[in-house]
Amino acid sequence: MKTKFDKEYPINASPQLLFQYISSPSGLTEWFADNVNSRGEIFTFIWDGSEEKAKLVANKTEEKIKFRWLDENEKDTEYYFELKIVLDELTKDVTLVVTDFAEEDDLKDHQQLWDNQIADLKKILGSA
Repeated sequence: MKTKFDKEYPINASPQLLFQYISSPSGLTEWFADNVNSRGEIFTFIWDGSEEKAKLVANKTEEKIKFRWLDENEKDTEYYFELKIVLDELTKDVTLVVTDFAEEDDLKDHQQLWDNQIADLKKILGSA
């Protein structure tokens, strides 16, 4: 059983620019995985030669992107990750909210992995 968690990251970039990096295979390849390919709704994420497939289940321009992980038979699992862009109307501050799942004993490591990935994203955006 995996535990759901949310992490918030302030990002110094426009929602339009940020969305390009979280929603396209080329954008995701720059910071999230070694390589990302897509065929329709199915995205293949490649890290160190291993592949994970996910189905694009939500795509709201400049707001959020959500992927549901597929098992080896390409069936939907209950686990997903979502990247949501929150724009504070008053301050215009942009926050990226990550929702993901991890095993209880891997939770800290998994959150640290996101911290590292988002740090890479911020460098690319010139927001670090």
